[in-house]
Amino acid sequence: MKSENEKGVKTMTVETTVQKWGNSLAVRIPSAFAERVAIQQGSVIELNVVNDREISLIPKKKVPKLEELLAEITPENRHAEINFGIEGNESI
Repeated sequence: MKSENEKGVKTMTVETTVQKWGNSLAVRIPSAFAERVAIQQGSVIELNVVNDREISLIPKKKVPKLEELLAEITPENRHAEINFGIEGNESI
């Protein structure tokens, strides 16, 4: 269910059940929630306890490694060389 509080904060709410998973507890994240915050299997999230009462999950943005970025370069997505003028005539 979607709602908006008096401060204009939009929320989505669903009731779910905590399940045992090994020695831990787990909660399933509905696909609509995952899509909304752009997380998928393998996403890293920050888990916080707020005021000893609430739990918040914050998706962490993955910072790509240089090797990952370089691996995405193809002849099709490379730009042509850019001419910046004659070398040696720089202005100070």
